[in-house]
Amino acid sequence: MAVHDDCKLRFLELKAKRTHRFIVYKIEEKQKQVVVEKVGEPVLSYEDFAASLPAEECRYAIYDFDFVTTENCQKSKIFFIAWCPDVAKVRSKMIYASSKDRFKRELDGIQVELQATDPTEMDLDVFKSRVN
Repeated sequence: MAVHDDCKLRFLELKAKRTHRFIVYKIEEKQKQVVVEKVGEPVLSYEDFAASLPAEECRYAIYDFDFVTTENCQKSKIFFIAWCPDVAKVRSKMIYASSKDRFKRELDGIQVELQATDPTEMDLDVFKSRVN
């Protein structure tokens, strides 16, 4: 599975310049490559991010999660989310599962990985529990 150059470029913009809150990637089966489907501006919320993931299709996503530590320091972590809802087509789930590690290697700087099959597996409480 190839990775479109735009995928890496957008990730670097998020990581270095913080010009995006999130990025949603999809696999274009016909072209056999991962492409950027949606980019979220820094002002968008977690709810905007969650709403951008389709309920019945797999996606990869990057989310820049801001939080405050117990020492009252403002920090952020870059999350990689493998979104594969239970109702997605089996073929799609297999393609996303088999391509995930190769795709992740292209994005240098991921700090936390989540796998989610329904929205409760990637709600804000899950993000908060994974940053400490």
